[in-house]
Amino acid sequence: MTREEVIVEFKNHLIQYLNLLDTTPEQINNEEPLFGGDLGLDSIDSVELIVLLDREYGIKIKNPTEGRQILVDVNTIVDYIIANRTK
Repeated sequence: MTREEVIVEFKNHLIQYLNLLDTTPEQINNEEPLFGGDLGLDSIDSVELIVLLDREYGIKIKNPTEGRQILVDVNTIVDYIIANRTK
């Protein structure tokens, strides 16, 4: 799977898991911060992102510090998925 394919797949999961039903993958900027940006994600959404990474990619984030370094923007998460996925 190419990086671009992982980006599209992740954005689709993001929309599904966070119920961003009025959002298309094309509307999500890869460099925009997920928290404090246009998507308006909050701490509850961060839990959903951790569940998403576990269920879809087999990635377990247990350390809050690690989570803050990973859950920055789409590019950072996709790079982490590519390097660490088990599914």
